Amino acid sequence: MNHSPLAGSARIGAGLALLSALLAPQAQATQLPPQNLAQLIARADVIVSGQVTAMKDGIQDGLPYTEITLKVSSSAKKSLMAKSDYTIRQYGLLRARKLDDGRYLLPAKIEGMPSWQVGERVMAFMNKPAARSGFSTPVGLAQGKLTITGNKVSNGFNNVGLFEGMVVAPGLLRRNEARMLENRAGGVDLNTLQGLVQRSLKNNWLATGAMR
Repeated sequence: MNHSPLAGSARIGAGLALLSALLAPQAQATQLPPQNLAQLIARADVIVSGQVTAMKDGIQDGLPYTEITLKVSSSAKKSLMAKSDYTIRQYGLLRARKLDDGRYLLPAKIEGMPSWQVGERVMAFMNKPAARSGFSTPVGLAQGKLTITGNKVSNGFNNVGLFEGMVVAPGLLRRNEARMLENRAGGVDLNTLQGLVQRSLKNNWLATGAMR
């Protein structure tokens, strides 16, 4: 096996080229109108709430990654066991990393990519992991990763656009949910949001057009 500096640099370069192709559609998310809650639910592979318990970084097949581990408190769309670990890998490093050839690979900042902190409580609408790299991001990048503070929850854009353009069939929303959907910015009640997400999935509102 070739461990020369040139081979290592070649793997990094090839990996970064591959990553550009993988992330291109997602990186454009911040240039588009915000994705609302109905779109986040529809496009998510798994919706998970929990606390960030660990973070580490590394390089996989030439791709720099940050690995985030959550202790699951609840989940939707896919069932995850409570108190189990849920791990994702997101592009980018936590800190500069020295390569075999003496150069440094710096943490890259992709516009709209969410940041995570150990101890943070989150609700995340996660895309399906990429087939080749296994990397994943929240739907809409920072739009789909919400931080829980007390009983309030807000995404990286302060929930601007989170409910914009949403339509729900008459009679389905509870009073507190209807009030929440009138919110244009700022944190919303966690239990109300989670309850609406769970009921919309249980009753198949998106597939039937009751929510859109």
